Amino acid sequence: MFSFLVSFVASALLTLLVIKQVKLHGRALDTDFLGVQKVHSHEVARIGGLPIFLAVITSAAISIWRVPEMSAWLLSLLLCGSVAFVAGIVEDYTGNVSASRRLVLTMVAALLGYFLLDARLAHIDLPFGGYLAFDYVWLALPFTLLAVAGIANAVNIIDGFNGLASVVTICMLISLAYVAFQVGDVFVLVAALMVAGATAGFLIWNYPVGLIFLGDGGAYFIGFMLGELALLLVMRNPQVSTWYAALLLIYPAFETLFSAYRRMFLRGKSPAMPDGIHLHSLIFRRIVQWAVGRKEARALMRRNSLTSPYLWTFSLMAVIPATVFWRHTAILICFCLLFIISYIWLYARIVRFKSPRWLIMSKKD
Repeated sequence: MFSFLVSFVASALLTLLVIKQVKLHGRALDTDFLGVQKVHSHEVARIGGLPIFLAVITSAAISIWRVPEMSAWLLSLLLCGSVAFVAGIVEDYTGNVSASRRLVLTMVAALLGYFLLDARLAHIDLPFGGYLAFDYVWLALPFTLLAVAGIANAVNIIDGFNGLASVVTICMLISLAYVAFQVGDVFVLVAALMVAGATAGFLIWNYPVGLIFLGDGGAYFIGFMLGELALLLVMRNPQVSTWYAALLLIYPAFETLFSAYRRMFLRGKSPAMPDGIHLHSLIFRRIVQWAVGRKEARALMRRNSLTSPYLWTFSLMAVIPATVFWRHTAILICFCLLFIISYIWLYARIVRFKSPRWLIMSKKD
């Protein structure tokens, strides 16, 4: 817990500093209130990833000082993560880094992890024993790059409301830390707690009022670290099923895959084209709006903050069983299928204006 506390305190203080000096970050202020995915009504700095990244570096430095044996691992991990962070933070400041370039840079980060940390997708466990091995580099390498970069991009996609991506990833990182503790993987344990603590320190300023946004830098950095640590945990510890990582990360991963399918095959558009019909966007517009007024800035902020708990609860449908059944492949696969079915059912109900009544709060002025 020491790593978590150090990261938390450092992140909370650094995030407050950024907020207090917000005028110094003029180019990184989110002033677009009309975009299809915009749900705020005042200028907000979108560089929450900067204090998170610096807090993780601070915590890592202290961990290296306390346990020098971890220096090579932590320095290599931070080097890889810094590439993903740069991919996003430059976009936050300039707005000129395309989604495809950010994806390529996160693949570069995963490539570094492949060689520096031996973080590679070497096999997939089968439900009744045994596994499907990726014995050749030409198989393992592309699957590894797509998996890690895909999770980084997926976290960025679900970062649509105050506290949504932060709480979801904190729960996932704590799960990783718990399972790492169970199997004695100290490196993954410490690294997961560092990132979780830094994200929690940012969260206290982001939720519920949104004084600062995570931004692409924060989303890509946290997403990369989440994907990389999940991969390292399951590959370094054969007793942990690979389907643990699949179930743990299924909410952002399936949101991304479903969004790409929807855009390409149902709407005939580019999968990189942003739209306002993600699951979290639909909950915001078709469920929460009935409980809170539509137009006033204060009501908009309240609707924003009320949306995230729906998705926190939904993501726990995957995180909790993954954490409990981390070694039982068949059970994990069943929960993956259950989550996918639940997601599609819920999405279809909401998009057809048939939202389950138990989701809708009573209307308030």
